[in-house]
Amino acid sequence: MVHWSAEEKQLITSIWSKINVEECGAEALARLLIVYPWTQRFFASFGNLSSPTAILGNPMVRAHGKKVLTSFGEAVKNLDNIKKSFAQLSKLHCEKLHVDPENFRLLGDILIIVLASHFGKDFTPACQSAWQKMVRVVAHALAHEYH
Repeated sequence: MVHWSAEEKQLITSIWSKINVEECGAEALARLLIVYPWTQRFFASFGNLSSPTAILGNPMVRAHGKKVLTSFGEAVKNLDNIKKSFAQLSKLHCEKLHVDPENFRLLGDILIIVLASHFGKDFTPACQSAWQKMVRVVAHALAHEYH
């Protein structure tokens, strides 16, 4: 079980309360697909992913990015039991979608970049540290069914 300090919880929830889930989720998923183009194979049904412009303008990428970041909100609400919160999503991504679990880590790293770009000096080193821990725990929870 993960131990969260009171400061880590406060830093995570403080940033979470200011996040535009639709905007940041869309940006994070689009960046994943652009920076790591091999991840596009999991989104073949999304239509045109042929260029950064196409990806950034793709409504299915935007919608799924929002869905992904919304699920992060579940982790924020359940910091003490993230693995349980993500049990069904882990099963879906492992058994049905066959997503490479490394992609969860990559998306977490990209989310950190997006948050830093959106929150600037409010995304302090201590805040980044708490969020890095958060995305690692979420990635691990999502990969749980793979072990």
